[in-house]
Amino acid sequence: MKDQAVILKKNKDKPIRNRHHWIFSGAVKSLPAFEDGAILPVRSEDGELLGRAYFNRKSSIIGRMLTFDETPPLQAVAASVDDALALRETLLAERTNACRLINGEGDNLPGLIVDRYNNVLVIQIATMGMEKLKPFVLDMLIRKISPRSIYERSNLPARREEGLSDFEGHLFGEQLEHVEIQEEGLRFLVEIQGSQKTGFFLDLRDMRRLVRSLAKRRTVLNCFCYTGAFSVAALAGGAASVDSVDSSERAVELAKQNFALNGIPEGSNTFIVDDVFIFLRRNDLPYDFIILDPPAFAKKKADVVQACRGYKDINRLALQKILPGGLLFTFSCSYHVDEALFQKVIFQAAVEARRKVRLIQRHHLAHDHPINIYHPESDYLKSLVLFVE
Repeated sequence: MKDQAVILKKNKDKPIRNRHHWIFSGAVKSLPAFEDGAILPVRSEDGELLGRAYFNRKSSIIGRMLTFDETPPLQAVAASVDDALALRETLLAERTNACRLINGEGDNLPGLIVDRYNNVLVIQIATMGMEKLKPFVLDMLIRKISPRSIYERSNLPARREEGLSDFEGHLFGEQLEHVEIQEEGLRFLVEIQGSQKTGFFLDLRDMRRLVRSLAKRRTVLNCFCYTGAFSVAALAGGAASVDSVDSSERAVELAKQNFALNGIPEGSNTFIVDDVFIFLRRNDLPYDFIILDPPAFAKKKADVVQACRGYKDINRLALQKILPGGLLFTFSCSYHVDEALFQKVIFQAAVEARRKVRLIQRHHLAHDHPINIYHPESDYLKSLVLFVE
């Protein structure tokens, strides 16, 4: 019945007709009585059924679509999970035993991230609606994957906007602190509890392969090294040496374990616990390969100006000091700093550094992080490979 559905305003239903998942509160003409997190039909002003979404009055994104047709919502969720698992099986089965199984809107499952580390799953839930669906999703994952363990790390700013508190804890199976994974013949130890994101930067897989392919005989500086994945990849590719810098002593200790797992001699790498900004300013940089992969500088739109200053600062310092003929890999995972703006910031850094710089490669998207063509907002990660003369 029409009075049991969410009715959109006239001319505000185009994004939904174009299969965009988000419904903003300003697009809604009327709401029925409902409990936050409930799944409701979505109709145009003239009563046409557009699909079904879960809703939360506390959020400016009041609704998120689960289906764009008459498919029952739980059936749609189950089909989306099946499609997501099938895609990973097709693309990644022989390359690694760690991947993103479900990537939110990219897999038509808004608010849900599921990462697989060997036989351990780590999930993140960002929305009230997906929180309500969690028992259903967990049951599917247990039945279809038979994981050794499932852990949840839902400590996201988006949850607070949804009226949810952060949550981190063990959900199923064995309680584990670490799990070992393999990627392209390399071994890494992933910290399940208390790590960044879900434990490992799976979205940088193809960029690690690129680092490995270009590192031969180069002297490498890996800034914001976290647990050293880029450093291991560079040495596996024949780098002459790698220095790894991070402000977290805990992360550096795990990086050392990753070196040991791969049989890398201690003398081939120097680990430095330091603030990267201070390190770049204070030291000469006798490197011909520098990697800058900082955490997100812009957590919200209001942070963009300050974030761009930060990106320009670290890139200017690296460009000023890198050896002639050097490579600079520079990254941004700030959603609010888009690719065009990021490249403009790097242009400004190059101008101030007074170096001749050529762009030779853009970011390679990891296959297990699909972006829904109808929902470009999920495209957050960008990187540039620069040749510096």
